Amino acid sequence: MIVVAAYIVVGVLYAIFTPLWQVPDEPAHYNYIRSLATGQGIPVLEPGDYDQALLSELTSRGFPAEMSIDPLEYEDHQPPLYYVLAVPVYRLFHGAVLPLRLFSIVLGAGILFAAYLAVQTVFPDRPELALRTVAFIAFIPQHVAMMAGINNDALGELIVALALWAAAAYVIRHVDRPWFIGILLGIALVSKTTAYPPLAAVFLVVVLRWRTERHATGWLLAQARWLLVPAFVISAPWFIRNGMTYGWGDPLGLVRHDTVVVGQPRSYDWLMLYGWRGMLSRLGQTTFHSFWGQFGWMGVILPSRIYQLLALISLGLLVGFVWWLFGPRRRSLSREQKVCLGAFLAAGILTVVAFVWYNLGFVQHQGRYLFPALVPLGLAVALSIDQWLSFLPRLVRPRVRSGTYGVLAILALFDIYCLFRFIVPALTK
Repeated sequence: MIVVAAYIVVGVLYAIFTPLWQVPDEPAHYNYIRSLATGQGIPVLEPGDYDQALLSELTSRGFPAEMSIDPLEYEDHQPPLYYVLAVPVYRLFHGAVLPLRLFSIVLGAGILFAAYLAVQTVFPDRPELALRTVAFIAFIPQHVAMMAGINNDALGELIVALALWAAAAYVIRHVDRPWFIGILLGIALVSKTTAYPPLAAVFLVVVLRWRTERHATGWLLAQARWLLVPAFVISAPWFIRNGMTYGWGDPLGLVRHDTVVVGQPRSYDWLMLYGWRGMLSRLGQTTFHSFWGQFGWMGVILPSRIYQLLALISLGLLVGFVWWLFGPRRRSLSREQKVCLGAFLAAGILTVVAFVWYNLGFVQHQGRYLFPALVPLGLAVALSIDQWLSFLPRLVRPRVRSGTYGVLAILALFDIYCLFRFIVPALTK
């Protein structure tokens, strides 16, 4: 697929030219992998693993070679699967950073394939919708930057995309034994906590099928078993280990995390400092900027004219999607398609809710936390574009559609422009 090939080229450039450790939290993720690869086992999050003063000095000085990243271990509470999968890469290349970054790029390519299959399953006769969805996901500059770093984001997003594809197939093909979704749920539970909220939409799919197909309660309970039993078998050892390590009231290690990250900005402090208006303004602006592109450790900002253009494009896409959502085209969908889209929409909403919830405690105005919802967002963009194209005269539509790959080339070039015009110069001073 041309889009995937272009994404890999752009991603490899980001992986090569982004300076060492200049992807958010990359050193802490690297230290987790090293702990496993050197036989120290799954690390335990402990007091002192987060040093705000050291982190601020490292980021402000551009991670100078004479300063060690070894004390940065504040990601030790993360589920282990990504790090286990990265261990062979670490050992094969003796801990080199670039191969680990390229491993994330490969996972990112998997996200694109899974997104294409998910949308194609819902709209089998509309391949252009799948193509637009994949193009949107592939060329968001911030997403490329994150996929080109050492972190477990790519694996979490991949599992979410695969689960949405599986859920769509479950509905469209009227499957009655969704054990494969249960396996994906279990894998997600040991991959990334940000994957949990969007995957809750899978259970909505089961309920919607139960209601719309008028099954008995026994059918619903059987579906729940097919989902929960594999998920429990796969994830139970991890949660038991966490209970024994952090306490049975903290199976995710998040309570321990909150006590360890001393010095991380808290939302309550910002509320006292800026007030509601000031804090919400910063939340909205920073989240929007960092969704599209605010690089390094949130220190590399694009020119305001670029954000203004992106804001206009985003507004147009939002209007187009709302237009489609309440227009006649949606009413022509089949029952199965409506169930799938309802689940996709729920996945997006739950991701936003989780983002807001996180920001009630900590100042984490980072748009990358919305990336687990990129498949629903990408489909919304595709449907919006389709709606706007329907407004054009019929003779013009084929010409516009034929220019799709030209637009993709522009998006890929924009990513490269951001890398060499802003990221590399700013982070190599």
